[in-house]
Amino acid sequence: MAPPLLALQNIRLSLGASPLLDGAEIGVGAGERICLVGRNGSGKSTLLKIAADMISADGGSRFLQPGATLRYLPQEPDLSAFATVLDYVMDGLDAETDGHRARGLLDQLGLSGAETTGRLSGGEARRAAIAKVLAPAPDVLLLDEPTNHLDLPAIEWLEAELRGSRAGIVLISHDRRLLEKVSRSIVWLDRGRTNRIDRGFSHFEAWRDEVFEQEARDAQKLAREIVREEDWMRYGVTARRKRNVRRVAELAGLREKKREEKRDTRELQVSASAASLSGKIVMDAKAIDKSFGDQVIIRDLTLRVLRGDRLGIVGPNGAGKTTLLRLLTGQDQPDAGSIKIGTNLAVATLDQQRAALDPARTLADTLTGGKSDLVEVGGESRHVIGYMKDFLFRPEQARTPVGTLSGGERGRLLLAAILAKPSNLLILDEPTNDLDLETLDILQDMLSDYAGTILLVSHDRDFLDRIATSTLAAEGDGRWVEYAGGYSDMLAQRGERVREAATVRKAGPVAKRVSEKAAFSFKDRHRLKALNEEIAGVQGRIDTLEATFADTELFTKRPEQFQANMTALAGLHERMGVLEAEWLELEMRRESVEG
Repeated sequence: MAPPLLALQNIRLSLGASPLLDGAEIGVGAGERICLVGRNGSGKSTLLKIAADMISADGGSRFLQPGATLRYLPQEPDLSAFATVLDYVMDGLDAETDGHRARGLLDQLGLSGAETTGRLSGGEARRAAIAKVLAPAPDVLLLDEPTNHLDLPAIEWLEAELRGSRAGIVLISHDRRLLEKVSRSIVWLDRGRTNRIDRGFSHFEAWRDEVFEQEARDAQKLAREIVREEDWMRYGVTARRKRNVRRVAELAGLREKKREEKRDTRELQVSASAASLSGKIVMDAKAIDKSFGDQVIIRDLTLRVLRGDRLGIVGPNGAGKTTLLRLLTGQDQPDAGSIKIGTNLAVATLDQQRAALDPARTLADTLTGGKSDLVEVGGESRHVIGYMKDFLFRPEQARTPVGTLSGGERGRLLLAAILAKPSNLLILDEPTNDLDLETLDILQDMLSDYAGTILLVSHDRDFLDRIATSTLAAEGDGRWVEYAGGYSDMLAQRGERVREAATVRKAGPVAKRVSEKAAFSFKDRHRLKALNEEIAGVQGRIDTLEATFADTELFTKRPEQFQANMTALAGLHERMGVLEAEWLELEMRRESVEG
């Protein structure tokens, strides 16, 4: 069996007295697509930084195959040391070998390279960082939340790039749809240790629940053993001293094992403080227009939002989603048309940039306003420490400056702050950024039970499907169309993928690549049919080979067969990547023509 391109073994790392990583392992081979999952604070980003050789572990080993190239995309890329985007992207690259590909990627991502780094939006900085790591076509690609701040056309473009890549990929993301489409293996980081299963992300939750159920059975068995040994200690007939000493030692060992059980059973306690009901009509916009110079943002939009609606708003970066929100909430006025705002509105807002958080303020002062140790939640006073615990913060973090919190922690803190405020209208601008999958599930449940109205701007396709009762989509040239249901319902009604026309140059190339109409010949149609059949055949062969690894004696008794199966499996995965990339290109062209 060929050695992996990258391998971490028995990685240990402690933060203060608490171990963060305790024997974590991960191996990445050519063409593998691994999603790294775990709760916020479990150490996923730290493990990825160790894999990228950005930080050193307290113990364990890191191996990178000699000659293999590796690129790492951080969760928050720093471009401040470079004057322009092109300077940043070309840093460390070979100008002749990688220069053409780097410029091509920038163009596809809607950037010229001449942009000043100090003036980039979050989405532009993310696209520049993606171009930087993809340009050299590395052997190993480590990606930490690559879709943060990206719009839907850019996410679908990145998804296609990753599915067609031959690199070994380790991906951290909260975007379920991306994980389902890209991943082939799961590494689950839990309580400092890693577990792996060579199946796609769609299998993760069932697998995780099986693990937890087995742990619960093991815990019950351990408790019964302790009770039995304690009963022997109290009432057992005195035997030989040597036997007594052994039984005492066994009991001590069982108790120690019980103490070492450290499954994090904490759950986010999310609930929104309710204000009195708003009027039945929350917003009523009639034939509104809005432009900035020659750029038309909104053209002849008529929209009514009723109490209890969950309106999803989607479109490429620069389409005017923030402007639309400001108009609908009365912060700005339209150039033409009228907007009536409903009565008795109590608004709570979560903005994409987390601008409401002061990095110099402590966590406790952010929640209380710095006036006391109490926070008002739903008309009742609660001690800030207790409220912090509902959002998985430890008591010792109360005096921690907000600027030192991780992205996920800042997201949870802002949720805690806005949900404490009585509201009947929630405005959520990219609420899923940096939150882990379990937190997203709980947030979804809270939003489903929320008695008020929700305006949700998001590029998370799965989250939109779970929350939105209707979706307002930018169609280009200032046109917005409302569709019943979530993101997938919108696609079904439009009969195509997201193909927003570019409203500004910075979003144009990505949207254009997805929306250009090209001829779709009889030959293309025949090839698409053949690809479907070939992909199904290759998947069947992959399933057959993977089933052989269930035989635990294959490796020990038939190592030659084991290695042959592994080699064949790697080849099939590589072939699948090529076929999927070709299928995606043809399918997008077909939908463009027939849509």
